[in-house]
Amino acid sequence: MSISRELSLAAAVLTAGLLRAPDTWAQACCAGGSAVTPARLGLHEDYLVGVQVKVADVPGAFDDVKGRYVPGGAGTSEVDLEQDLVAAVRFLHRGQVALDVPLIETRRAVPGYAEVGGGVGDVNLGGRWDFSLAGGSRVVPGVAALLGVTFPTGRAADAAHNALATDATGIGAFQGTLGVALEQTFGPFYLGVNGLLSLRSPHSATTASAGMSTTTTETLAPQGSLVVAGAYVFRTEAALGLSVACNAEGNAIIDGAVVPNSSRRQTTLSLLGAVPLTDVWRLQGTLYVTPPWTGLSFDQAATLGLSLVLLRSWS
Repeated sequence: MSISRELSLAAAVLTAGLLRAPDTWAQACCAGGSAVTPARLGLHEDYLVGVQVKVADVPGAFDDVKGRYVPGGAGTSEVDLEQDLVAAVRFLHRGQVALDVPLIETRRAVPGYAEVGGGVGDVNLGGRWDFSLAGGSRVVPGVAALLGVTFPTGRAADAAHNALATDATGIGAFQGTLGVALEQTFGPFYLGVNGLLSLRSPHSATTASAGMSTTTTETLAPQGSLVVAGAYVFRTEAALGLSVACNAEGNAIIDGAVVPNSSRRQTTLSLLGAVPLTDVWRLQGTLYVTPPWTGLSFDQAATLGLSLVLLRSWS
């Protein structure tokens, strides 16, 4: 598609949005935003609970030099499973708090050996306050402040008991996150942009060798995240969308010294969908992939996964 055709399409979409009725804008905000964030309450919802199931294959990884994709060798494989209990509650009309409790299982294999492990992952508590709502004004977008705390309830990799660390389920540190969300609707179209900054607490690990123990302290660098998502909302309130997410962090620090080439970046493309089953039940799904293109990700695993979420809400 040429640039002129893209601009014409964008103009047509914006014009169509300006001519639509206000109730259509509200529908796009509610369904579109929920498709992007599973545990997010719709405009008419006060509570929700749900279960999320994820399955992902790890076919390779990106090196930490140029971000080149390196496929897994013969006889090596990894499959990750996750089940999450999610819940959210509204307060003071503009605010909402969400809880995510994950259970994680991993199967890894190397030539001649395979193992399975898992356990409870890092529990996350997140908050959102909407200063303005998408669709409330055709000029001013919806603006929200985001706040999150992740608790080190999972097992860190250095504390794993299994040989291939399949029982590692967390990062071993507290994580605090601040962010801002911008979103707007244009008729049946929803567009959202989230920017996040996460800080992690220091993590101490003790290793034993030759009858002696050594304790090291590691601090992960601040992590920045950017998520851009768009969705089309049908008259049935079903939604279909796409998102691009990029997470990046600098070099880690161990015992006060910067570790060279320990920075990481991951870019994920997702196909999003949401279907209302009844007035109070909805099903959401995400098909996501870390594209194996040089430079988009480095020092991270490549992932192809699917998640499904079943939610029940109350108004």
